[in-house]
Amino acid sequence: MSSAYPFSAVVGLADLRQALLLNAVSPVIGGVLVRGEKGTAKSTMVRALAALLPDIAVVPGCRFACDPSSPDPSCPDGPHAGVTASVRQSRLVELPVGATEDRVVGTLDVQRILTEGTKAYEPGLLAAAHRGALYVDEVNLLPDHLVDLLLDAAAMGRAFVERDGVSLRHAARFLLVGTMNPEEGEPRPQLVDRFGLVVEVGAPTEPGDRAEVVRRRLAYEADPEGFAVRFADEDAATAERIVAARARLPKVTLPDAALDRIARICLAYGVDGLRADIVIARTAVALAAWRDRSVVTDDEVDGAARLALPHRRRRDPFDPPGADQQALDDALDQAGASDPDGDPDPDDDPDGAGGPGSGPGPDDSPPPDDNGPGGGDAAAAPDAEDRPGGPKATPPPPAAAPVGSAYKTRTLTARSRGRYGHSGRRSPAYAARGRVAGSRAPRGRIGAVHLPDTVLAAARDQSARKGPLLTHSVNKGPFLAIQQHHLREAVHIGREANLVLFVVDASGSMAARARMAAVKSAVLSLLRDAYQRRDTVGMITFRDAEATTVLRPTASHEVGVRRLADLRTGGRTPLAAGLTAAARTLAGERRRDPLRRPLLVVVTDGRHTRGPDPRTVAPALAGVPSVVVDCESGPVRLGMARTLAGALDAEYLPLAALSAATLKAV
Repeated sequence: MSSAYPFSAVVGLADLRQALLLNAVSPVIGGVLVRGEKGTAKSTMVRALAALLPDIAVVPGCRFACDPSSPDPSCPDGPHAGVTASVRQSRLVELPVGATEDRVVGTLDVQRILTEGTKAYEPGLLAAAHRGALYVDEVNLLPDHLVDLLLDAAAMGRAFVERDGVSLRHAARFLLVGTMNPEEGEPRPQLVDRFGLVVEVGAPTEPGDRAEVVRRRLAYEADPEGFAVRFADEDAATAERIVAARARLPKVTLPDAALDRIARICLAYGVDGLRADIVIARTAVALAAWRDRSVVTDDEVDGAARLALPHRRRRDPFDPPGADQQALDDALDQAGASDPDGDPDPDDDPDGAGGPGSGPGPDDSPPPDDNGPGGGDAAAAPDAEDRPGGPKATPPPPAAAPVGSAYKTRTLTARSRGRYGHSGRRSPAYAARGRVAGSRAPRGRIGAVHLPDTVLAAARDQSARKGPLLTHSVNKGPFLAIQQHHLREAVHIGREANLVLFVVDASGSMAARARMAAVKSAVLSLLRDAYQRRDTVGMITFRDAEATTVLRPTASHEVGVRRLADLRTGGRTPLAAGLTAAARTLAGERRRDPLRRPLLVVVTDGRHTRGPDPRTVAPALAGVPSVVVDCESGPVRLGMARTLAGALDAEYLPLAALSAATLKAV
């Protein structure tokens, strides 16, 4: 078996290196989220960290890695009084994207409970990662409910299993590390905020560093063991430093002045809540312990803020992710501009007036307007191209209509109930979680047993055989004889996420700026609603002579917002081409992901001035849940969008009725 790539052999990535080491010193920081494009050594660095984690003492035979010096009193394998300790290496447990909830938190073996009367529990990955590290690659692709489980366990240090009236809990303290590629979609800001530290990584930009990366990688592949020996001393020194920092951690003092500075930094940066303050405090203490300091100073506070703050400032889910470095620098400077009591620096001018280089005061005259009378060349003779007989100037393309403010929309859903779907919050579907709607005979492994129907099936079977309803046993007393074929699986109805495909009319009939601004505002509101309901979105526009796929189906709703802002209008109306492109896109997505149901949203006034009649394309969209949003306005209306809705068997919705406020008023 080849050796893992050494931690010390990774070139660059100083911020990631520091974030991982600080979490190794103090896992209560809350873990690390690593953002970066493919091929930037994210996974290599995380896996290399496992070799540096200190060995741990465990209770022999305990599946939950209990510490012999302070065993978990609620450990399912306990009690552990008077046991002899054994030592083993800390584990790095990897969570695959396709894992189920049972695999993550563990599960009660309900079949054995019912058939044998034995309480059996199979631990999950959280138990395996206790006192070690849990690594989630492509965490942005993990279902939301699994991410919630991970982050809750990481924050509370315990995992909970609640199933069929049985409660079980165990310790689950681990270093949580997630990696992601932003090209594959952004996770919810609420989830990113739950990670203690977030680090952006990228490939080296210096030719010498890139060459060194390739040189070391080739050397590692040629001789993994020999390459590991080259960096063994550096890795050993780092591992010893982690152990020493852990020992110093409880002795580090966090003075009131440092806490005041943390509070001022967070206020200046504009973060919500108090999670950022707590994370910075914990990180600063760990950084002081790492630097062999007994008291936290401003240097540790500032270093912790640079790792813990940048991802916490997004006010809107469609704000671009990443750090606003200038805003962070300003917050640090502003926090240092006043004393711990909050008094402003006397040299500062809060009103921004009176200093050298300041702007004009109230009595200052504004500079002359270059475009006004006597204001320079603007009042001179017209350019030669504009003179009679001269060449005509090419008019600039019309500016894109602005996008108005988003508003809360009414919920658009697929009318039928899905058989199996993706976890989400839009359309009703049979799901693994949700309201119990009945039971059925199990199909493979049982997800959740429907106890009343299971007991009823067993009782009916014994009654049909004219045997006693209760079978007596010398040791266990009377009990109902439940066999394998009596088991019934609970059927849940929940909500699923859909593929919401927008088909937007961008033709000349939509070119009035006020009208298109209203349409863009409506589509933006629908995009926000799709984001909140965990949908995948796509967008097709049609104008002039063709339809254009401006956004292929993706989970990156932010990209859809940017494409919407750039959308221009003009030309004729090839409505049939837009519907044909939608049918082609949905057919391709159905082959790629047959479990995700589509929802087609057509935003148009219904006019078609180019190509065939759109009703001839309707059969290609048969069976696709659809909504037609009518953008027609004015005193005279042709009602062509309503006709289109009838041809598509779609829900018809005037643009004005899209707002949830309008619906409530009605």
